[in-house]
Amino acid sequence: MIAAANQDLWQGGAACGKYFQVTSTGGTNLGTPHPCTDTPTVTVMITDFCPPPGCKGDLDLSHESFSTIADPSAGGIKISYQQM
Repeated sequence: MIAAANQDLWQGGAACGKYFQVTSTGGTNLGTPHPCTDTPTVTVMITDFCPPPGCKGDLDLSHESFSTIADPSAGGIKISYQQM
């Protein structure tokens, strides 16, 4: 399970290889209203930088990571996360 970090989290590459626990906390007002799955938490390793303007949030989860915690058709979700 992997993810890319935004500029603030990436810190010039310092976040690369670090693990974060990510939890789906709900939907945005776009797409699926209740996107969280029965497994709303996943641990991901930061493997890449998600530069602006492409990065829409703090973390850009891989398809596998995202679909573990939310319905992929949701497109975007609200999350909470913490470094492990």
